[in-house]
Order: sequence, then structure tokens, then C-alpha cells
Amino acid sequence: MDTFKTLVVILMSSVLVNNYVLARFLGICPFLGVSKKLNQAVGMGIAVIFVMLMATAVTWPIQIFVLNKLGLEYTQTIVFILVIAALVQFTEIVLKKFIPSLHKSLGVYLPLITTNCAVLGVTINNMIDGYNFTQSMVSSLGCGLGFLLAMVLFSGVRSVIDERLVPGPFKGLPVTLIAASFVSLAFFGFAGIVDNLFA
Repeated sequence: MDTFKTLVVILMSSVLVNNYVLARFLGICPFLGVSKKLNQAVGMGIAVIFVMLMATAVTWPIQIFVLNKLGLEYTQTIVFILVIAALVQFTEIVLKKFIPSLHKSLGVYLPLITTNCAVLGVTINNMIDGYNFTQSMVSSLGCGLGFLLAMVLFSGVRSVIDERLVPGPFKGLPVTLIAASFVSLAFFGFAGIVDNLFA
């Protein structure tokens, strides 16, 4: 039961408290760039969940069984970047060959994930936090769901902003950044929830 509680806390923390976009400020580029329309936000969020899970499933064993064993821990960042880029390319090739409709619907979002620092951040932070494989996968799932949640919420906020009369100096990126800061502040209210989840 303690293991289950730990996994639930890791999942909830990753989604709400330590949200990679709204609390840790990683993955801001796709958050601002692909959140104009709901379907784009959902597509990007689902693709990020998939890549985060795949990246963790591959990088965790590489770190534990290769880099740590050979004393090459200092190469972690560059190795993880190469692995993530290769995984994204492999995923794109497989989707294009076997599921062309999904590949077409994801469009440019899949290659964009290669440059999404949230994916790299998840894989490295799983190592820093000392998670085992199962905990790392749950953490990655939570971070991906948190990314999707942030994208969907902010897509709704942006659709409301687009319908409102915004003063000239605030049009475009300024009002978007102000709205993002308010959404981010709202997520800090979740900080105590996870601590008292099983109290």
C-alpha cells in the first residue's frame, strides 16, 4: 500500500504541484505557440505524453546500466538529448509508415517535441529525484498529463482573450504572457493538496 501511495503522490505532484509548464517553466515555447486552438493543444499534449514515456523508458536504463557503470555520468545531458531526438525521429517514421492519418494530424508538433526542454527536464529530474523505473514512468506520465492540462486550460484562456477588447500596447504576446502568469499563480494553490492527500 505504501508503494501505491508513493506512486499516487508522485503522479499528483507531477500533474498539479510540480507542473513542468506552470511551476517549473519548462516547455514554454510550445505552451505559448501551440495553445491558440484546442485541437492543436490536445494534439501536442498527447504527443508530449507519448514521447515523455518513451524517453523515460529508454533513458533510465541507459543511465543506470551504461552511464553509471562506465563512470560516464557527466555525459548524461548530451546522451539524453541524442536519445530523445532519435526517439522522436523514429516515432515520426513509424507513424508515417503505419498510421499516416495520425502522422498527418500531428503534423509539425512531433518534430517540435525534439526541442521541448520539458522532455529533457523530466528524464534528468527522474534521475536527480532518485526514482526507480516504475516511479520514473509514473512521474513522466504525470508530467505529460500536467503538460496536456496546462495546454488545454491555456487554450481556453486564449480563446476568451481573443474575444475581448485588449488595449493596444497589450495586444498579442504581452497579454498572453500576463494571462499565462495568472494561470501559473493559480496552480500554486495546489501545493498543500498533495501533502495532505493521505493524511
